Amino acid sequence: MSDAIIGFHAIEEGLKNAPGGSVLYIAREMCSKAEVLENLARMNRKTIVRKVTGTELDRLAGSSNHRGALLVLGSRSKSSSASRQLTVQEFCSNLKEDEGALVLILDGITDPHNLGAILRSADQFSVSLVIIPSRRSAQSNQTVVKVSSGAAHYVNQAVVTNLNREIEYLKNQGFWVYGAALGGESLHETTFPKRTVLVLGSEGRGISRLTEKLCDHIVAIPTSGNIDSLNVSVAAGIFLYEIRRQQA
Repeated sequence: MSDAIIGFHAIEEGLKNAPGGSVLYIAREMCSKAEVLENLARMNRKTIVRKVTGTELDRLAGSSNHRGALLVLGSRSKSSSASRQLTVQEFCSNLKEDEGALVLILDGITDPHNLGAILRSADQFSVSLVIIPSRRSAQSNQTVVKVSSGAAHYVNQAVVTNLNREIEYLKNQGFWVYGAALGGESLHETTFPKRTVLVLGSEGRGISRLTEKLCDHIVAIPTSGNIDSLNVSVAAGIFLYEIRRQQA
């Protein structure tokens, strides 16, 4: 159920912009936290609250890992401002001629926990757009929304079929592309322009060969540990912090 949200904090964020027809299911046995969610749903005025048994909630959520609450979002029109899905072309057309932006491209991030954590960092560092391939990549689901603590609702995202074509398009729009890979230029010695694209690959394979060839620069985080790399979601936070620090 891709339009369903579990996790107290994720539901709390989801209720803030839930569309009409949304339903908040609460287990009758749930603790006092349910009252907070129920009050938020009442304030939303578009969300119906239904109290069900724990067994019924297990069935609706598809597992018992819901902690007593499940928010099922109603359908949202494409024109809704709360919808964060758009194309790369739509994103670029909304930029002013001299406006800066930070675009994050995820090349082969298949773990939904990593995707959720990255989206949380993307929200905190005001990433302008996150681009995700439609194949061989994690997509938004309950786990992603929960791990992101609801940040997935606020980050602009584009799901694309041809990553390299979109990179070429962004370069034509004045963006410089930086790929994260071992052996690259040290992060603290790299200068990032006002229009920057950061490409992150999977922990196992890294950035694909063709995508790496399209990058203008390859950068790396200096480390001194016994293993050769950081978790990709941790690396994302470090890269995004440094880029935004320079762009401030």
